Amino acid sequence: MAAGWWRENLRELRPLLHLLLPLCVHWVAEEMTVSVLVDVTTNALCPGRKTCPQAIYINGLQQTVVGIFKMIVLPLLGQLADEHGRKPLLLLTVSTTIIPFTILAIDQSKGSVYAYYVLRTISYIISQGSIFCISVAYAADVVDDSKRPAAFSWITGLFSASHVIGNVLARFLPEDYIFEVSIALLVFVPVYMTIFLTETVRPTQKADQHIPFLNKTFNVVQERFYSMKHAVNVVTSSSALKSISFVSFFYELGMSGISSVLLYYLKSAFGFNKNQFSEILMVVGVGSIFSQILVLPLLNPLVGEKLILCAALLASIAYVSSLKIHNMNYFIWKNFLFMLIR
Repeated sequence: MAAGWWRENLRELRPLLHLLLPLCVHWVAEEMTVSVLVDVTTNALCPGRKTCPQAIYINGLQQTVVGIFKMIVLPLLGQLADEHGRKPLLLLTVSTTIIPFTILAIDQSKGSVYAYYVLRTISYIISQGSIFCISVAYAADVVDDSKRPAAFSWITGLFSASHVIGNVLARFLPEDYIFEVSIALLVFVPVYMTIFLTETVRPTQKADQHIPFLNKTFNVVQERFYSMKHAVNVVTSSSALKSISFVSFFYELGMSGISSVLLYYLKSAFGFNKNQFSEILMVVGVGSIFSQILVLPLLNPLVGEKLILCAALLASIAYVSSLKIHNMNYFIWKNFLFMLIR
């Protein structure tokens, strides 16, 4: 029975093979550089020191700039994907990471690290979040309505699994070869998509196709403004959506700041290196997959979404509180347990 269910789902998801495979490779290539970037940036910006305030400030500035511009760029990329097709936008977004990592593969001096941060910020603005959104839209184009939840869960599951695989590679690969392997995988992704991925959207001729460029640009900006205004009205008119937005805003406000400097904190407090970063990230990734696949589906019918959300928020509070205790074993195991329910 279970084997038949698996075969049926895999048969339905076969049209997504040429999307899921390159996405998985792309996420693996990005994740395998996370643990080594801490050592590279610290050694370049603060040579001979375990702590690096400059790297923390730059990461905070990067997150701020990316967050501001993503509000504008993400809806625009979605509109372009609807008008010009999913494939061109996927090729654009997955290609933006190649140049920043190539710079660090060639040279890891202070100037190169600054250049990396500038180009990586532009890459984040274009690709962060948009790859996932356009991929979900592509899946919705090729999969029947009844199979869409399964397709979306496969994309989410592959995202989590790719993080684990990327950290496994980072753990066992020598530091000198991580960027080279990552770049090879990143180059493979757009090449594979160019050859095998089929377009699902047929471009249509628009009435404003022949109007001047400046007028067309003004129309696009005006459409974006009214679209965002409508979204704000929808949220403010619903008490449930207002509460969700309120909680999400303050949750992300706190957690995003911690996430950007966590590895630098671990390096400063415990002297962690690339291998230990990879091991912790692997544990967190496995815990996330375990909770998403087994724990949440079992708990949701029993306790409901509200209690699960409260438990996740409490786990995040305890997770942040654990950072104040400078004990390595306590931090690792408590972090793992909270990630299971977070």
